[in-house]
Amino acid sequence: MSLSAREIAQLRQIITLAEKLLAKADVPAKKAGKATAKAAPKASTGTRRTGKELAAFRKMLKAERKQGLPVADIAQKHGVSLSYIYQLG
Repeated sequence: MSLSAREIAQLRQIITLAEKLLAKADVPAKKAGKATAKAAPKASTGTRRTGKELAAFRKMLKAERKQGLPVADIAQKHGVSLSYIYQLG
């Protein structure tokens, strides 16, 4: 497979751009790994509940509120937002 002069020039341009990007990155691999590790848990905070399971979950949250548990503790325990618990009110 032989490449034309234009294709070779395009490949050289790609290589030059890649080298410039790598030079700009200049971030150690350990720091880059930590940044992505922190972002991952936030993405999977809740679960979707439907039907009878949702009704039972809401009933349980209301019961915990009536017992006097702090909203922040309930939210953290079940992985829901504070506003969700207040909306059930």
